[in-house]
Amino acid sequence: MSHESVRAQAARPIGVFDSGLGGLTVLGAIRRRLPKESTVYLGDTARVPYGPKAAETIRRYALEATDFLIGMGVKAIVVACNTATARALPAVEARAGVPVLGVVEPGGRAAANASPGGRIGVIGTSGTIASRAYNIVIHAHRPDARVFEQACPLFVPLVEEGWTEDPITRLAVERYLAPLLERNIDTLVLACTHYPLLKALLAEVVGPAVALIDSAESTAEALEKLLLDADLSNRTGDSPIARYYVTDEAARFDLLARRLLGEEVEHLEMVSVDSTG
Repeated sequence: MSHESVRAQAARPIGVFDSGLGGLTVLGAIRRRLPKESTVYLGDTARVPYGPKAAETIRRYALEATDFLIGMGVKAIVVACNTATARALPAVEARAGVPVLGVVEPGGRAAANASPGGRIGVIGTSGTIASRAYNIVIHAHRPDARVFEQACPLFVPLVEEGWTEDPITRLAVERYLAPLLERNIDTLVLACTHYPLLKALLAEVVGPAVALIDSAESTAEALEKLLLDADLSNRTGDSPIARYYVTDEAARFDLLARRLLGEEVEHLEMVSVDSTG
């Protein structure tokens, strides 16, 4: 490959996809860590949440998102959805033809390293918890850990509804976390990209003795290393471009983007990625 073509490939955007708007937490971490990189974000808002759906359905959705991002000319793909990472990462890697990074490995590794006593709670969608993906990663990095998992299926709809500080959400948080607190966890993994939007409430409920692990920062760090190792870091002086796509109306997209990215969204477009439609 010529020097010019390497440079041109490195100038391509990074693709990020999620089942809805939660992946903006990962995108925000990527944009802060890699400010020279252009990005393409796809939120599958027409089909959120992925968590309760069958594994084969989730794989199909993930491959449709992958095809869309490859069509946009991305140089790497971040699967910013824990459920899709847990259920479909090998399928995405086989399809993509570019480097692929999921959120489970970076988050699980961060939890294993952070936990003082090895008593780690994991909260996620039904699909993520059923996959036991975090359990496997945490034990790979810390065989002596005790991992306690809890599905929290109401959290994603509550976040997508914008009810991050609602009394109903607090009741749901208290109910879901009670079994983990009874196990005296010292670390809690937020195994869904929507959950950082509940971080303040989660911190209140678990108390200061429990460390909260949000995989967004760990994923951004892993992406930086991946791009460096593959010689794909953008070295042009061009201003980065951020494009956003959703598969259905997303009433709170602008609000969440301002909150998580600190900027207005200029390039937002609604698209269809459903290959069966």
